[in-house]
Parts: sequence; C-alpha cells; structure tokens
Amino acid sequence: MPESTADSLSVIGALSDPTRRAVYEFVRHAPGAVSRDQVAGEMQMARQTAAYHLDRLADEGLVDVEFTRLSGRSGPGAGRPAKTYRRSDREYAVSVPARRYLLAARVLLEAVRAGGVALTELRAAARRLGEGIGAEGLDPALRSTGYEPVEEDGETRFRNCPFHALVDEDRSVTCQLNLALVEGMVEASGDERRPRLQPEDGYCCVRLRTD
Repeated sequence: MPESTADSLSVIGALSDPTRRAVYEFVRHAPGAVSRDQVAGEMQMARQTAAYHLDRLADEGLVDVEFTRLSGRSGPGAGRPAKTYRRSDREYAVSVPARRYLLAARVLLEAVRAGGVALTELRAAARRLGEGIGAEGLDPALRSTGYEPVEEDGETRFRNCPFHALVDEDRSVTCQLNLALVEGMVEASGDERRPRLQPEDGYCCVRLRTD
C-alpha cells in the first residue's frame, strides 16, 4: 500500500542525491540481493560510502535488508552472514494536493466483484488501452508502463506489477487486468511473443513466450 505523503516526500528527499539514486537503481535492477562490496565495486566508491547510502535507503524503506552467507557454506567455519540489500515492495506516491487514484481502482474492483461491471468489459477496456500504448513497440511500452521486463530462461518476465497494490484486494481480477493490458500491447506492436498467466513469487503474474 502506498505510504503517506510525508513518508513519500522523505523518500523523494533521499533520492535527490544523485549518488544515492544511482545506488538505488543498481539494487533495483539486480536479480537478487546485493552486498555492500558489490555496490562499492559497481559504483567505484569506498565500501563505507556504499554502506552509508544503502543504510539510508533501508531507513526510508526503499530497500529491504537481509543477512546472507555469501560463501554459500553453512555450519562452523562458514563465517558470519553478510548484510545484503534488495528492492523493497513498498510503494510511494506523491500528489499535491492529495489525489486518491488507488481508491478509484479499488472502487472499480469492488464494482466488478459486485457484478456492476462485467469482467469481460474490464478486460476489453484494458486491452484497448494496451493497444494504444503498444503502438510504440512492445518493449518500450512494457518499460513505460512499469513492468520492468527481463529475459530469463527463454521467457520475458516482469520484475514489477504496475497493479501490485491491488493484488491483495482481488488477485484474480488484477491478473486478468494485467493479461488483457499486455495482450493489447502485443497485438498493437505485432511482436511474436505471446502473453500467458503464470504467477510466481517475485514477478508479475504475466510472462511472454515465443511458443
């Protein structure tokens, strides 16, 4: 669920530092948790500088902290677990004055559940919207919509769900909304990849395959 306006403004302040923003982008795009040493090596900065920015991001809720044995060993002699960081699922949004677009989305989901709006109509509307977005090309459309596509195991998976805040409200309807939107993008772009529903932890429920 999106945080309060005060929390969101604090996050914006934290990301106003260009170095910290670059550190966050590195963590955000990493396939898994990263260590202070990895960030320091990638960003060409001192380890203590990397630790400072990572811990500031953690304080703001932008990254989650884990403790991992980087050696892969366990038991006596394996050494202490290292502090690692991965992107948080917390959401931040700022609108001044306040606007409640998520509330509108929840109202729409409730209308679908109550039968006031047919799921077929919602899917059709999402698909039409996807067709308009997909005219720019599938990959640019996916990135601009916030899906964060990555190529893994011969598939295009999405590391982010633009409707993540609605999943707990109604996962089934939210997944159908995602699928229809991506179907529209694919149709408009003429891309040979085809969307399918296949939920998996850490990814959006939709993925693309060529078969």
